[in-house]
Amino acid sequence: MGSWVLVFRALVLVLAGFSGSIRAYYGATDFITWEDMKVDVEKERLEVREERNQSRVIVVDLNGKGDSITVQGAVDMVPQHNSQRVKIYISPGIYREKVFVPDSKAYISFIGDENRTAETIITWNNKASDKDKDGYELGTYRSASVTIESDFFCATGITIENSVVAVPGSYGMQAVALRVSGEKAMFYRVRILGAQDTLDDDHGSHYFRQCYIQGSIDFIFGRSRSLYQDCVLHSTAKRSGAIAAHHRDSHDDDTGFSFVNCTINGTGRVYLGRAWGTYSRAIYSYCDIDNIITPSGWSDWNQPSRQKTAVLGEYKCRGKGADRRKRVSWSKSFSYKEVRPFLDVKFIGGEKWLRL
Repeated sequence: MGSWVLVFRALVLVLAGFSGSIRAYYGATDFITWEDMKVDVEKERLEVREERNQSRVIVVDLNGKGDSITVQGAVDMVPQHNSQRVKIYISPGIYREKVFVPDSKAYISFIGDENRTAETIITWNNKASDKDKDGYELGTYRSASVTIESDFFCATGITIENSVVAVPGSYGMQAVALRVSGEKAMFYRVRILGAQDTLDDDHGSHYFRQCYIQGSIDFIFGRSRSLYQDCVLHSTAKRSGAIAAHHRDSHDDDTGFSFVNCTINGTGRVYLGRAWGTYSRAIYSYCDIDNIITPSGWSDWNQPSRQKTAVLGEYKCRGKGADRRKRVSWSKSFSYKEVRPFLDVKFIGGEKWLRL
């Protein structure tokens, strides 16, 4: 018995050390607050030296009046495995670049002037069929203008754009503006502009609040668990299109898209969503839906078996596009009890990482 006690004690110490290393990596800021999306440029500056990892502010300015003339340059200035919030203030301007925030740099904020969101633009023009330097196609995943792989990322007051205009039916026209693959991210009053596959809401738990998201075909897609609250979803489809395409492989996967009190408008005749995965889940609650929705409302992705497993539907939406009388029979008309878990930040576990 004595040897087993020693082994047990050693295991406890190892696990304690592992837990401690996690806490050291994430520090004491493993949540997002409104303060993380505010900046006082004059008071706060980032000291890059690692021994003084006091994350404050990096200023990006096209005219050379800041710390970097590019957004990527500012991201590169953030120390690896930083343990404190870094605020990157992006001055108004058009930043023509691809931006990548790696998973080794958590707690980063992109902050623009809240009164000049439409003038603070990160834009690029890759599409899925473009080739990289080795001659391989980028694919949808790598076409993103801005890619976020870090945890506890937040952004406000900026526009993220992919300027490719999709030609319906043409090969390789998927062109992502923003890909989010990190855990626990928040986007507040951010404009996300594209056409086909605008927002790759890839993996993780994410909160989009008062954002403007524009596209034509599957312009919000991915495998994440995300809440879209008070957002504008604007279709630019000339004929047909779709707003959401969620992928979920198992009934037990706690993922899905929940749209609450959003405004849906624009052009074309679009689906509310398509069942990209077998157990695809997308729910619209209390949304104001303009007369741009195809009456059937939902698509099974030409996979009839998904009609039995997908969770796609609406609850108490309003507007001419909210008429459910001609919806496909397999879409859901939820009761309050059924929809309640999807109506607030508890759906994304936000009570544990949002302090708003």
